[in-house]
Amino acid sequence: MAPLKLNSKNLPQISAADEAQVKVPTYQRDGAVKEGIVHIGVGGFHRAHLAVYIDQLMQKHGITDYAICGVGLQPFDAAMRDVLRSQDHLYTVIERSAKGSSAHVIGSINSYLFAPDDREAVIAKMAHPDTHIVSLTITESGYYYNENTHELQSEDPDIQFDLDPANKKAPRTTFGFLYAALERRHQQGLKPFTVMSCDNMQKNGSISRHMLESFARLRNPEVANWITDQGAFPNAMVDRITPQTSATDKTALADNFGIEDAWPVVTEPFMQWVIEDQFSDGRPPLDKVGVQVVKNVHDVEQFEKYKLRLLNGSHSALGYPGQLAGFKYVHQVMENPLFRRFMWQMMQEEIKPLLPEIPAFNIDEYCNTLIERFSNPKIMDQLPRICLNASGKIPQFIMPSIAEAIWVTGPFRRLCFSTAAWFCYINGVDDSGKTFEVDDPMREELQAKAHAGGTNPAELLSIKSLFGDDLRGDKRFIQEITTAMEDITRDGIMKTLPKYID
Repeated sequence: MAPLKLNSKNLPQISAADEAQVKVPTYQRDGAVKEGIVHIGVGGFHRAHLAVYIDQLMQKHGITDYAICGVGLQPFDAAMRDVLRSQDHLYTVIERSAKGSSAHVIGSINSYLFAPDDREAVIAKMAHPDTHIVSLTITESGYYYNENTHELQSEDPDIQFDLDPANKKAPRTTFGFLYAALERRHQQGLKPFTVMSCDNMQKNGSISRHMLESFARLRNPEVANWITDQGAFPNAMVDRITPQTSATDKTALADNFGIEDAWPVVTEPFMQWVIEDQFSDGRPPLDKVGVQVVKNVHDVEQFEKYKLRLLNGSHSALGYPGQLAGFKYVHQVMENPLFRRFMWQMMQEEIKPLLPEIPAFNIDEYCNTLIERFSNPKIMDQLPRICLNASGKIPQFIMPSIAEAIWVTGPFRRLCFSTAAWFCYINGVDDSGKTFEVDDPMREELQAKAHAGGTNPAELLSIKSLFGDDLRGDKRFIQEITTAMEDITRDGIMKTLPKYID
């Protein structure tokens, strides 16, 4: 039987196919629901995370006020617009694990607006009384956040364009749209909508607030004060591994589940969302579908520290040495017994002792879950994805644990090995002599320092935007990382790794 094209008309047939057992939305859509969420940046992660939680609320709890209107601001978003429209805004989430695969059609995205088609329509949608939340997955660059000054990049040409009152009806940036809609709500006597960042970055809510308030203050201090007084920007921690969709994924969906979907999402069974309970105009009952709604930003940061140090830190610790050793996928690295023991010992002996206790949270269960997730052979998570933009990752994921270990004179040999592997990785040559691309915004500076330093880490550690004096001045750290770099350079990863396993 030929696969069925995904659309509303074919949902009953897709659901009735016993051999596939695909879950489909049975709730009403289109005009039968209110679109309480406008989401900017409809990519793979949004469709595997927030949209799935909202789908569960609509399916299991009959929530009808928080369907999603997707928004694309960039020209490349036209592809998502076309696919979703051709499928009545339905798409498939494929969950894969060693136990097997399942497919679930998601219907929480109810409509989609492509800003280059009609910018006014996007502003009007955000300003509409039914809109309670505008959520974001716009990547770090979309926030125009200067990491050195912690201020808005107000000199950016696109921000300058949006700050010009002559362009207020045709903004380019997220903040231009947010401001235009909030200004309209202010004029109409409505509450401000909640701006809810779902991007994977620390203090995502606080950064969103500061950037938008800064933008608004340059446009109209009265509106800025209103946003400050009445607006809400909850901080959140989000987690779900979502690789890019491939042509093979589409073929497998058609072959195994009988669905023709032009852009399905492939992900893992695990997902997590911890969010601060700070909303200005109501929120859906997210706690009913497993979202951890916490009191304040401190609670979010406790969970976030676990994720950054254990999940992201461990990802980095297997990514850079894994690529140097010639592996292609994350699960292949974890299939190697040496790497698996290394990872577990680093988590338990070097990272875990530095983390705060969270009531009713079992850290050992979390570590076991991470090992299981990294070992998932069905996700096919490629190491280059883990390794890209390391200059923005290592200072967040690895170095804080090393800095704290220095402070308390704790063990950190494996963390140093992981950092040394990145220093060697920067050269773009693996242990067999094969070259690979180093995808990093600081690549030229990093490679120049790496070439100048050789196996001496001093050149790379001199980059003050990445490393602090506490690292450069610690003899124990310098000796440990130098030894690791010398061993990796001389013997390669696989011969050096056993030295770091008890």
